[in-house]
Amino acid sequence: MRYENVCVESFAYELPDTIITSQSLEEKLAPVYEKLKLPFGRFEMMTGIRERRCWDEGTRPSQVSAKAAEKAIADSGIDKEDIECLLHTSVSRDYLETATALIVHDSLNLPSTATTFDISNACIGYINGMVTLANMIELGQVKAGIVVGSESSRRITEATIHDILNDPDMTRDKIKPSFASLTLGSGAVATVMAHSSVSKSGHRLLGGAVRTASQHNDLCRIPNDTCYFDTECYPNMHADFEGILTNGLWLAADTWKAFQQELKWFNGDVDKVFSHQVSAIHQEMVFRTLSLDKSQGFATVQYLGNVGACSLPISTAIGIEEGHLKAGDRATMLGIGSGLSCIMLGLEW
Repeated sequence: MRYENVCVESFAYELPDTIITSQSLEEKLAPVYEKLKLPFGRFEMMTGIRERRCWDEGTRPSQVSAKAAEKAIADSGIDKEDIECLLHTSVSRDYLETATALIVHDSLNLPSTATTFDISNACIGYINGMVTLANMIELGQVKAGIVVGSESSRRITEATIHDILNDPDMTRDKIKPSFASLTLGSGAVATVMAHSSVSKSGHRLLGGAVRTASQHNDLCRIPNDTCYFDTECYPNMHADFEGILTNGLWLAADTWKAFQQELKWFNGDVDKVFSHQVSAIHQEMVFRTLSLDKSQGFATVQYLGNVGACSLPISTAIGIEEGHLKAGDRATMLGIGSGLSCIMLGLEW
């Protein structure tokens, strides 16, 4: 992928007020921990996650996506009437039908001419949305658009704890696939992008590379296609943490090689790195595998957990807000999602 006319105007985000510590989750699981002789503090030690956040009960993805989008549009300086595309890109959705993007579109009172639809692809959905919008801008189909998303972890966390506590045959091996669910956090994020001819920022999206290893599609599954707000059925996720790490690193290395060839960037040309945040160990291993300087990265996983498809863009948004990314910097966005899929993008800020 190469782009000549795509600019990133703004990132904005929303975070829940409620904080859930790893210690509090372990306290809820105390009967199982004691039965299996698991040491307390194990979860934070394994993942580096000390806390994550969750929305209040009943908060819908569209509500908080719209809040993040309002901020991003205001920060971009692009008028709402000029937004010609809205993509909602997270795993969490209000309904299976209608598309959550349409609910956000209505909340924002965007033009009826705006192309509007959902994209869902696990933890890589948001960056898929950025690429889709970039393609439309580069082709001249739209002048400006917005990518939005919001993840809600409350119900999947509650379901995981319930299942662990109520399994009379729980073992150390059986509990392992459930730990990934307990890494999840909540948040919302939005990104406004525009054609260079109407850009007010000049922050360029130059392109990147995509690689897929679909033979590993069974490493992370939510078996039932169910609404996250169905009172009769809770979503449940099982993930092979080690399998995702091992195969994800191989895929990341392959994608990084393709990224370097496409943009003619090499490690010494990169100033800042934003990556999908699964756990502290995952992030450390990605940097080591790609021979990147850890100081170039920006970590949020310790206090936000894994915010699914919103993890990478929220980390980018917070990094920009805190001055990690400066004018003239070359930055990469490293997206890796279950399935397995990988997209790496290059920004010239």
